[in-house]
Amino acid sequence: MEARCSSCFFTALLLCRLAGMAQASCDFPAMFNFGDSNSDTGGLSAVFGQAPWPEGETYFHSPAGRYTDGRVVVDFIAESLGLPYLSAYLNSVGSNFSHGANFATAGSTIRPQNTTLQQSGFSPISLDVQYNEFYEFHNRTPVARQKGEVFEKLLPKEEVFSKALYTFDIGQNDLTAGYFMNMSTSEVRAYLPDVLGQFKNIVSYVYSQGGRFFWIHNTGPVGCLPYVMERVPILASQVDPVGCASPFNEVAQDFNRGLKEVVMQLRQELPQAAITYVDVYSVKYSLISHPEIYGFKHPLRTCCGHGGRYNYDIHVGCGATAMVDGEEVMVAKSCDNPALHVNWDGVHFTEAANRQIFEHIRSGLFSDPPVPLSSACLRMPPS
Repeated sequence: MEARCSSCFFTALLLCRLAGMAQASCDFPAMFNFGDSNSDTGGLSAVFGQAPWPEGETYFHSPAGRYTDGRVVVDFIAESLGLPYLSAYLNSVGSNFSHGANFATAGSTIRPQNTTLQQSGFSPISLDVQYNEFYEFHNRTPVARQKGEVFEKLLPKEEVFSKALYTFDIGQNDLTAGYFMNMSTSEVRAYLPDVLGQFKNIVSYVYSQGGRFFWIHNTGPVGCLPYVMERVPILASQVDPVGCASPFNEVAQDFNRGLKEVVMQLRQELPQAAITYVDVYSVKYSLISHPEIYGFKHPLRTCCGHGGRYNYDIHVGCGATAMVDGEEVMVAKSCDNPALHVNWDGVHFTEAANRQIFEHIRSGLFSDPPVPLSSACLRMPPS
């Protein structure tokens, strides 16, 4: 009875603290994002060519640098904070960086890859390169703003950097890269400490540049993505009841456990930082395992694709065309209603799924500490 009362006391204490935090709202004047295609808002398209139609069809009604039919999670985060959508740092046309910048590019990894984009499909703009871009952006901005006029209008003030929210969504490609190079699950697991060590270094570097508020997503269930399940052979016994490949998801969970440990270490080493660890894995797996609850009918079948079990073919990407009877025809079309699909193109989620992910994580229920997005500048008091 005494133990139970003690547990109730600490639970009540935690709820009181969270209630106090929920009432305090942070005023983030900007966001700076680091990541891969899950949060790219035009980086890869600016360098290697625009992602083709029907990308962007649902919301932007034209290709908008995002690998989905509309908005990605970071777009919804920006909206909720009252900020404009983040311009990609690499996009030199029409960009406004006064409220932050997005350094993410599709195909990026934490650990640099020793291949080209054409060879492997992974971006050369790994997390260390993204940090270098941020470093140069931060240090050159004050000099450029002194010129006045358009420079002062489109670049952030110096005080913005210490008040901004720094978001990270990267790691998925570090896992798939190993499998695509024919590594075993044990071999992929073996290099995770190196990947996580490099991630930890980058967060520390951002802190050294004045960053104080961090919102860090873990990686999703890669074993539920058609481009992984179609490309890497798996045994029937390795498929879970939902239809996902268990070995790949187990490695993703290993990565996530390691990432959470890294976050705990960073809290000790960076005493002025407020660091929130966000469990997007659980949310994404829930959308796939219980699609009907969220209004989805197709948890694994892609919306924009061509052929195969999942409407996905590695050689026929979303928007691909072919010559049919002397006429160029789109063979990888969008489905009639993307909102009924969790997966957009075999790799990325639909806008409808991204919205669901955001709505679940904004409250703090999937975060450690369990603070809402609007209170991510507040450090959890010690228990």
